[in-house]
Amino acid sequence: MLYRKMPKNGDKLSILGFGCMRLPVKTDGSIDEERGIRQVRYAIDHGVNYVDTAWPYHMGESEPFVGHALADGYRKKVKLATKLPSWLIEKREDMDTFLNAQLEKLKTDHIDYYLVHALVGDLWDTVERLGVADFLTKAKADSRIRNAGFSFHGAGADFGRIVDAYDWDFCQIQYNFLDEKNQAGTAGLKYAASKGLGVIIMEPLRGGNLTRNVPPAVKKIWDEAPVKRTAAEWALRWIWNHPEVTVVLSGMNDETHIEENLKVAGQAEPDSLTETELQLVTRVENKYRELMKVGCTGCRYCMPCPSSVNIPLCFEEYNNLYMVDNPDGEKFMYAARLGGAVALGTPEYASLCVQCGQCVEKCPQHIDIPTVLESVVKELEEPDFEQRIAMAKQMFKKK
Repeated sequence: MLYRKMPKNGDKLSILGFGCMRLPVKTDGSIDEERGIRQVRYAIDHGVNYVDTAWPYHMGESEPFVGHALADGYRKKVKLATKLPSWLIEKREDMDTFLNAQLEKLKTDHIDYYLVHALVGDLWDTVERLGVADFLTKAKADSRIRNAGFSFHGAGADFGRIVDAYDWDFCQIQYNFLDEKNQAGTAGLKYAASKGLGVIIMEPLRGGNLTRNVPPAVKKIWDEAPVKRTAAEWALRWIWNHPEVTVVLSGMNDETHIEENLKVAGQAEPDSLTETELQLVTRVENKYRELMKVGCTGCRYCMPCPSSVNIPLCFEEYNNLYMVDNPDGEKFMYAARLGGAVALGTPEYASLCVQCGQCVEKCPQHIDIPTVLESVVKELEEPDFEQRIAMAKQMFKKK
């Protein structure tokens, strides 16, 4: 296992972290605790020392699972990360209530890496107004948390101002070779690092979508490489090639995937890919973009929409529908992310569009946005859209 230092505190963290959002499950959808605990402990026994969970994962059952998994001395072997469910905060006191409940669920007296979860610009403005800076400072002072950070899912324009708004120790961003210009992107990665923040990477494989059922045209490019690697290894090595990256989280729930990830995490040094290999990854990126249904870059020039449609996110989910082998799962993710189950709690789905056309003249990619949104509605909202929203809200509600 290779390790990198967290810039502000010198913690030596495994470059591979264990993410507990996609744990193995039984046929009824509940966590397969016996198998999951074996997986987590196996990874720790082989060098992983960063474990990440959050309040809503597995409908609130991930944190208690992690508490069980880290029993028998394993808690002392890792740095534990969890997150304040920012979209559920209504007043300053709620922050302490959630943290104290999480300490109990996780069977620990402190959280090593505590994040304000799933920030976008407006949500940050809300929790900042409610006193999150005071909360974090006091929670560090009384040792309930050791390091304060945030996870980010918003527009790149908001990332820098959130970084600058508090004396953060670290941040967590979505990053992979398809997301260089999406959300925080490469610019955000470099900016956070320049400010001395450690950077934790989530969605390195886009939820496995860069590795499951790789399109033949993409596989053909990977096969040209003199050094043969799986799609997962290429994607992980590309991220670890960036020296600004501290830890990459993997939602490992299969034993063979754990073995592969551990092997790569013992070899992937920063700046180790050759120029030829980097060009190969760029070709794969370009091929994926050819396969996408809409050429949205996530620049957000079309926002805000007067009808509250989250146009970039609608297009992101629409593209994902054609790049995954789980259309039902993608339709659920669309309902969860656009239906008001998370983040601000307000609906932002495509059928809110009233065809005003304001977005069309703003789009630098010249996308006929209202027409594409009609396709999004047809393919992601019909049928059973309301039932999927209700299920997602049940999953993310307060426990």
